[in-house]
Amino acid sequence: MFEGFSRETSDFLWDLSFHNERPWFQEHREQYMRVLHEPFHALAEDAVAVMRDAFPLSNFSLHVSRIYRDARRLFGRGPYKDHLWFTILNGDNRHTEGPSFWFELSAAAFSYGLGYFDVTTASMEAFRASIDANPARFERIASDVMKMRGFHIIGPEYKRPKKDLGPVISPWYNRKYVGLERRRDFDPDLLGPDLVGTVTRAYLRMMPMYDYLYECYCSGPEQNHDELRRIDNG
Repeated sequence: MFEGFSRETSDFLWDLSFHNERPWFQEHREQYMRVLHEPFHALAEDAVAVMRDAFPLSNFSLHVSRIYRDARRLFGRGPYKDHLWFTILNGDNRHTEGPSFWFELSAAAFSYGLGYFDVTTASMEAFRASIDANPARFERIASDVMKMRGFHIIGPEYKRPKKDLGPVISPWYNRKYVGLERRRDFDPDLLGPDLVGTVTRAYLRMMPMYDYLYECYCSGPEQNHDELRRIDNG
């Protein structure tokens, strides 16, 4: 059960960013397990349990990042990550493709939300085609999630917008990939046991948008429809 992160969690991540080498990490492994690894995995497990209970037909799976960087992709950086994240997504998705709920923690901040990040161009074209077919439906869903306090749309915008569909739809439509994020400074008062409820209440509120994005993901031409099944939360 998640009991919270402490100021020591932030201190450990700051120290790791300045001493990103194996001897230092090995010397501080017990601290890493106690203040970061164990509470982070507890938060992730508690969050996915809430989502599975709320949507038993969703087949949600959990992916938690490792502290170790891929040795093939160090690019001059140290062997350890200075931030961790987890994602909750439908178990039919391939690895991290398709929409996912996520949480990320660093020494200075934490953030969480809904992302449609690791997607192909064809998947985003399917997303835009779905909006074109019924813009009123998407506008209803987008209008509701944008009422969530502190959240904003993220994702790189096209230099030349594809289409102007108004102030509600266009910020979603004209991006290479898209997500919804709330970001806050590292504060132990915000990262205590209540964090599970804070994060999962946001996930539950965003579920209609998750369903919409998952539907678009499944309708992409590269998907094998015999292996993907639509979530029915109704």
